[in-house]
Amino acid sequence: MRTLSQIVAHAFKDEDNRLLMASSPLVFMHLAALGVFFTGFSWVALVALAVTYVTRVFALTAGFHRYFSHRSFKTSRFFQFVMAWVGTSSAQLGPMWWAANHRHHHQHSDKEEDIHSPVIKDAFWAHVGWILCRAYSSIQHDRVKDLNKYPELRFIDRFHILPVLSLVGLLYGIGAGLNYYFPALGTSGLQLVMWGFFLSTVLVYHVTFCVNSVTHIIGKKRFETDDESRNSWWVALLTFGEGWHNNHHRWPLSARQGMYWWELDLTYYMLRGLEKLGLVWDLKVYPKKIYAEATAQEKGA
Repeated sequence: MRTLSQIVAHAFKDEDNRLLMASSPLVFMHLAALGVFFTGFSWVALVALAVTYVTRVFALTAGFHRYFSHRSFKTSRFFQFVMAWVGTSSAQLGPMWWAANHRHHHQHSDKEEDIHSPVIKDAFWAHVGWILCRAYSSIQHDRVKDLNKYPELRFIDRFHILPVLSLVGLLYGIGAGLNYYFPALGTSGLQLVMWGFFLSTVLVYHVTFCVNSVTHIIGKKRFETDDESRNSWWVALLTFGEGWHNNHHRWPLSARQGMYWWELDLTYYMLRGLEKLGLVWDLKVYPKKIYAEATAQEKGA
């Protein structure tokens, strides 16, 4: 007679891979986010939600994506560590795991080998299903040899729970302190954890996951790429510029993804601000030939 765990594993079997259900951290995060209904609302909690959302979306888009995955700008080893730590607090594993899978995606975009293509499989798989799959839980070190030389990055990827716990601890400490010294604010340690970590993390999950799913299904194609990448203004708005996905797939090396002023790319503007502070430098942008190609495509449309 089969055990319950065997029945669950069999029920959620996709080809040769078993989905990590039941105790999945992703499922837990969504359930825990419901805690906001029990800890109540405060303006401090709303600020915590906004700050942790903006900070971590930027760490993922500028750090995990444009820097670790595509090396579209340069920075110091210290700020590289900061981006890695803050990005990992989003509970999307570490920068090496993230970059290795993303580089593989670009190499095989919307082909059979693509691990999260909604074209080859379906939107649910591209959005979240592949993350639950055991086959993609390990780091493909051969794809991130440039990152593997940094022991601090290997440490973060191995102990990726530490940045998560550090954020939870920071939020709880701030909430508890405010509750003790300024009780009129109506906040608490648990409330800030629920709003600033759990709810914020779930929101960060889904806006970043939309880049894998939505922007390969819905939107416009400025360039005739060999995949189904598309530009989506509303995904760009939620992800600080990542929705200009067809632009990005045409020239992945650019730190700027919105090509024109009306293509809002907050991550790039924030990087320009950090450039003025000397924290990042050598930001790559689209070359003139790409703009010329875009103009030719629009005239021929």
